[in-house]
Amino acid sequence: MNIPLLIETLSYLRPCQIFHQLKSRLHRPKYRTIAAPAASQVPQIEKPIDKPQCYNNSGSFTFLNITSSFKDWNMNEYGALWSYNLNYMDWLQQKDISQEEGLKWIDKFIDELPDNRVGLDPYPIALRVINWAKFFCRHPQSLDQRRRDSMYAQSILLSRKLEYHLLGNHLLEDAYAIFIVSIFFNDNHLYKKAKRLLTSQLEEQILPDGAHYEQSPMYHCIMLDRLLDCINFSDSNLLFDGQDTFSIVLREKASRMLGHLLSIIYQDGSIPLLNDAANGIAPTAQELFAYAERLHLHWTAQSLKECGYRKMNNDSMEIVADIGNIACSYQPGHSHADTFSFEMRVDGQPVIVDTGISTYNKNKRRQYERSTAAHNTVSVGEKNSSHVWGGFRVGRRANVTVLKDSHEEIIARHNGFGNNIIHQRSFLIDSNTLCIEDTVIGRPIEAVSYLHFSPQLHAEIISETDGIVKVGQITIKVESFSYMILTQGETSTSYNLSRTCDILVIYFTKHLKYSIRKS
Repeated sequence: MNIPLLIETLSYLRPCQIFHQLKSRLHRPKYRTIAAPAASQVPQIEKPIDKPQCYNNSGSFTFLNITSSFKDWNMNEYGALWSYNLNYMDWLQQKDISQEEGLKWIDKFIDELPDNRVGLDPYPIALRVINWAKFFCRHPQSLDQRRRDSMYAQSILLSRKLEYHLLGNHLLEDAYAIFIVSIFFNDNHLYKKAKRLLTSQLEEQILPDGAHYEQSPMYHCIMLDRLLDCINFSDSNLLFDGQDTFSIVLREKASRMLGHLLSIIYQDGSIPLLNDAANGIAPTAQELFAYAERLHLHWTAQSLKECGYRKMNNDSMEIVADIGNIACSYQPGHSHADTFSFEMRVDGQPVIVDTGISTYNKNKRRQYERSTAAHNTVSVGEKNSSHVWGGFRVGRRANVTVLKDSHEEIIARHNGFGNNIIHQRSFLIDSNTLCIEDTVIGRPIEAVSYLHFSPQLHAEIISETDGIVKVGQITIKVESFSYMILTQGETSTSYNLSRTCDILVIYFTKHLKYSIRKS
């Protein structure tokens, strides 16, 4: 075990995380049957977002692009995240799921709950009780006492196992779930607890520019979807003192998040795949905007600032660049060593892409996908700009200083490589060209710049002497380099799916400059 690395990683944790880590090992609340409050009217809600098809009536499930027949609720041969997805029961929100089929699985879950280890983890409970609440709102006549009692007992267990040891999106998901079930069961005690938790976590986790502070566009969409669910349940069912005022707070946060989403997406509505982000997991921007309109929300574009991302555009190019620090310093599990990386689209088509993520399993691929070499930025001395390790851990972090920040030019530097080495990068865009300059300040040491190209494109070094590279409809002119090579790797836009892509690897010592122009 690397003790210095462990100490450095732990130094960023909050005391409450350490306390609750120890507490969770010494005291583990058990599931027990609890009678739900006296039956009240099932809430009336607007139509939420339909979930993607992941279940068919033959009994097989498809999560993370892996299909398998059901064996038991604890099946883990495809990794913990697949098992979690099974226990979320998102398929209850599929368009084609019948009442009878949904109830079959709800009753099966209740019958087999005593032997279900995964399903009693707090995160799956949180997502599942929300899914059950939506299902029973759609089929109120199917909510018998046994199902009510089980759903309520799971909710009470969640309220006793809130994920303070993790914080971040996990604790916010817990708060969303407790809030929704408090309205579902007309439980004033749960409502007060959820309101306090939501107030504190939304204030902390939603940055002033509307971004979720874990800086993953995918998780931003997930957190926004659940916030819209809270507004849906609350606005349609005003039950508690001050609830109407609190709904205004929720709507303000949602409007800000919608404004951020509007600002970060590409022209086709897709999200940049930055940090831990993949397609097919979160609702799309179009689905979120349509849901928000059904809830009569209003929003305007937010200037990208605290999120650490910037957009640069000209007549044909869209660029999203990362010039920020890790905002959620005590929970960086979804962060990558990608300081100063960027994605580029030309005429709406991906050209320079992020490697993406294909797995949450703690393996070599996960480690690579979080590394600096997997991103469109510079590595110095074969180091990562932040010390990512253990699948979801970060030790040393890059500290970014922004020197210039305008629509046409960005200049920033960071010290993530240690040894008094500074990496400075500038982005300069005009009507038809993006120019990037890298400077390594400190002792002479070999640096490497990476560019990952869309799998749909073929890259070719036209002239190494002149530094000319052709990729699809763009031409790259490289200056002040030692040498360059083209190699191949893999990029992923979805879990467990990878495609071969060309990678331009440019070696230099002190200074590098390259310009990208549409041919």
